[in-house]
Amino acid sequence: MEATAQEVDAAVRAAHEARGALADRTVRAAFLRTAADELEAARNGLVETADAETALGPVRLTGELARTCYQLRAFADIVDEGAFLDVVINHPDDTATPPIPDLRRYKVPLGVVAVYSASNFPFAFSVAGGDTASALAAGCPVVVKSHPDHPALSEYVAKVLRRAAARHDIPAGVVGLVHGFEAGVELIKHPLVAAAGFTGSVRGGRALFDAAAARPVPIPFHGELGSLNPVVVTEAAAAERAEAIGAGLAGSMTLGVGQFCVKPGLVLAPAGSAGDALLKSLTDAVSDTDAGVLLDHRMRDNFVAGVAERAELPDVDSPVTPGAGGEHTVSAGFLTVPASRLAEEGEHDLLLEECFGPVTVVARYEDEAEVKAVLSRLPGNLTATVQLSEEEAAGHGRGAEILAELTPLAGRVLVNGWPTGVAVAPAQHHGGPYPATTSTSTSVGGTAIERWMRPVAYQNAPSALLPAELRDENPLGLPRRFNGRLER
Repeated sequence: MEATAQEVDAAVRAAHEARGALADRTVRAAFLRTAADELEAARNGLVETADAETALGPVRLTGELARTCYQLRAFADIVDEGAFLDVVINHPDDTATPPIPDLRRYKVPLGVVAVYSASNFPFAFSVAGGDTASALAAGCPVVVKSHPDHPALSEYVAKVLRRAAARHDIPAGVVGLVHGFEAGVELIKHPLVAAAGFTGSVRGGRALFDAAAARPVPIPFHGELGSLNPVVVTEAAAAERAEAIGAGLAGSMTLGVGQFCVKPGLVLAPAGSAGDALLKSLTDAVSDTDAGVLLDHRMRDNFVAGVAERAELPDVDSPVTPGAGGEHTVSAGFLTVPASRLAEEGEHDLLLEECFGPVTVVARYEDEAEVKAVLSRLPGNLTATVQLSEEEAAGHGRGAEILAELTPLAGRVLVNGWPTGVAVAPAQHHGGPYPATTSTSTSVGGTAIERWMRPVAYQNAPSALLPAELRDENPLGLPRRFNGRLER
């Protein structure tokens, strides 16, 4: 089933030829909505196929498919509105220094986008997921490299998308699909691929990122690679609501068998009685969590080996031991360690690396200095969370200071919540400093479309030659900035 280099080339060239069919924004928006309709119509078959390959369960998969359809429709609305084109028009101004000529700027699609599917979200971050939806919305055809954990589902979803495309006279090549490791390598090197989106491991993502940069013509590579998603629990918060924080943490770290990219993997909790109460709540909640199935045996083996290696480090305890639950399952658990062990470089640095699965590390701190020391050593993250007391949340104490310390570490900072659950919303940002992502962009939310576009400005171009989007009369009714003023 693995695609040959010739098959990859054919898929990319077919996508390249389909670019013109996406030029009309009205057609693009209609295509995205039809794609959502077709996916919903095929729901039962899609969920059954996905469950057979991933064992994620019909409830989880049905919800994820609904999210995927919502996302497609949300991008259709963005395409209709047109603000993503960032239209800016300046008339000539000879009084400026230097003089300003007639300038008209907007954004155009980059071209064919390579999409690398994720294992843990077979709908929302795969063939019809956010990278594909945002690329198509931008006017870019896609070629998807399927994930080996769900090849049959990938074929099924691609078939549905192509059926939707046909209803709008868009060539089937607008959504290409290839399988296999070598196909993924060939795809990133293809000269007609203009950008790439990836969700996966640090190792795999970094290899593709380097390959994208090493091309004769380098291309943008928007990769989501790995994230620890730290949580800081203040002593006042633990004293005020230890039971609720412990239960919330357990629910977040075990959600989806710990296979969410924003799972909290490191928690800074106070030493002393308040922290002890939090750990008791966490212990009770995690102990009541059933064993679950990871997406494949490779991930299961990595999880079992990873938690065992971490548990053997000096001063690391395991109140609820994570590991193998059965022949195919894993059990949730957590580790504890003095925060002082993480404040300086050493063998405990392993605890500052993501361990994919239902486990978190609770670092017990003695004072604020230890919290700062640990935070200063963390890599980039998708999220960072602080649990504050009611008084701290009202602006008293260190709440604002902790937010300022967390902001450089992550793309999304949460207060008194949990990071699992990434809303599809215009203000969402799902990205962060490296290695969370390789760019400053988001892969979720309306601004994800910006990854697949570039600005171009026309100078002194006659009106008759200008794209309709840039004409003074604004025939398309687009939001724009006209001679320095925002118009709607």
